[in-house]
Amino acid sequence: MRALSFFFGEAGRSLWRRRGGSLLAVAASTISLFVLGLFLLGGVNAGRILERWSAAAEFSVYLNDAATPEDRALIERTLATSGVVVEQAYVTSTQALERFSREFPDLASAARSMPTNPLPASYEVRLRTALASDHAVDQLATRLKSLPGVSDVRYDRRWIDRLLAVVRVIRGAGFALAAIFILAAAVTIMSVVRLALLARRQEIEIMQLVGAPLAYIRGPFVVEGTLLGLIGASLAVVALWALYLSGRGPLVAWASGIMDTGDLTFLPAASIVGLLLGGTAIGAIGGGLASREAR
Repeated sequence: MRALSFFFGEAGRSLWRRRGGSLLAVAASTISLFVLGLFLLGGVNAGRILERWSAAAEFSVYLNDAATPEDRALIERTLATSGVVVEQAYVTSTQALERFSREFPDLASAARSMPTNPLPASYEVRLRTALASDHAVDQLATRLKSLPGVSDVRYDRRWIDRLLAVVRVIRGAGFALAAIFILAAAVTIMSVVRLALLARRQEIEIMQLVGAPLAYIRGPFVVEGTLLGLIGASLAVVALWALYLSGRGPLVAWASGIMDTGDLTFLPAASIVGLLLGGTAIGAIGGGLASREAR
């Protein structure tokens, strides 16, 4: 306990004496973990939004104005006997227009001012995920397009999968960029701690002459690096929280027709703890590498 008290006391005094370099190391740690957290935050929310879209209608069958009740009955039988459909719902053109007006209020007046309803009636279909292979869905879509009364068939899952692929690529690029920043932060922390070690070279030599354990000599420098990393990680989390609070409202207002307010969320507790522990580890590694010069 006395050793820890000594380590933290010496580390605190060293950070204050070289506060300019300490601020630089904290800034580097903050930026690197902020970038990583930003991509984590974007990935979490993109995943939630795409998951919500995936739970919605995956397959849409649009009818033309000449579709008769007999045509609809044939379409319903085709969907029911396909083996890949778990649920189907008929949406009238009036219901489609009401939904459009609700989700896109800025465009509602333009849609209602047209001489006829521009939105067709349709069937919204949910597929059995385990059975809905691309081949089976393609066969169903081809069969439906050939039926009387059908004007178009859309398979939402495909473009959702494409969006997921784009999100994965962006997330990977973000992690690679964050890794570069993290390496730069570790090098900066190591340099700052190394300067502190060089400034105390005479004191270290005296401690070695009186037989102080090597761990006792290196401890303050490892703690100094650890504190730099932890402070930077904490500031990164605070900055992410401030960005989330300030950007959440405008983003939801801008994309009100695409996402629900409940779709956006901050980082889960596990990710926040991971960022804090990651920053602490970066600082500890940088301080530990720098302290190796005290031999």
